[in-house]
Amino acid sequence: MKRINYFFVIIICLLFATSAYSASAKIGVIDFQRVLRESNAGKAAKADIEKKGKSMENSLKKRGKEIEKLKKKFEAEALVMSGKTREDRQREFRIKLNDFKELQKKYAMDFKAYEAKTIKKIQKDVFKIVQQMGKKGGYSLIIEKGATLYYPDSADVTDMLIKKYNAAYKKK
Repeated sequence: MKRINYFFVIIICLLFATSAYSASAKIGVIDFQRVLRESNAGKAAKADIEKKGKSMENSLKKRGKEIEKLKKKFEAEALVMSGKTREDRQREFRIKLNDFKELQKKYAMDFKAYEAKTIKKIQKDVFKIVQQMGKKGGYSLIIEKGATLYYPDSADVTDMLIKKYNAAYKKK
């Protein structure tokens, strides 16, 4: 019977100790996607990414039109060509079409890499500011919104982060 009482006393002490510790723990939550959408650096990065995407898209459209013209020209002249000439033109067309498809793949990979590099740079800058906020604000923990199941609105420090990031971005 005394062992059970000691057990309950230990459990109650642990509960009070953890609740006392958690009361002193200051936790913040940030929404990185919102930082990307609303910060000046995020907006500039988005515009830059869109500009690069449009440039690649326009280049692909231009090449696509050239291939379409070549195809129409081939179809119009195919009936009057000799067999050898027709085969040569078909091979030439297939080569240009394959080159176009390869260029599409390359542009897609380049675009994704550029986008990832740009976001990674913003993320690196944001992490530095979050560390400064954590140290100066006395936070025990600052986590990304996507890693949480629940948090009170008072724990969201995204607005403060955006303000600090905008101020730091102006200095660059």
